[in-house]
Order: sequence, then C-alpha cells, then structure tokens
Amino acid sequence: MAVPARRTSKAKKNKRRTHYKVTAPTVKFDETTGDYSRSHRVSLKGYYKGRKIEKAASAE
Repeated sequence: MAVPARRTSKAKKNKRRTHYKVTAPTVKFDETTGDYSRSHRVSLKGYYKGRKIEKAASAE
C-alpha cells in the first residue's frame, strides 16, 4: 500500500478547495429613504422594512 513520503501541509490542503467563491452582498433599493441598503439590515437613516426603528433605551 502506498504511503506518502511527507505530510501534506495545511496550505497545500487548503488550496485544493476551489469551490469557495466570493459573492457580492445583496443590495436592495429602499423606497422610503430613496437609498440602497443591504438586505435584512437597518438603513443608515434608521428604517427597516419601510418603518422607522426606535432606538432601544440604554441600560442605565
């Protein structure tokens, strides 16, 4: 039975995986603010799904 002469390094093993790809983030146009924003995130103006999100009370 064949045995490798040397151990395969982590760098060599990780280069075998070619099915990992960089994907672009999903961006949607928000009609309420007129800006583009990422999906499932609060916009910079504080809107989520067309509604204004109130800031949570600070724990004081």
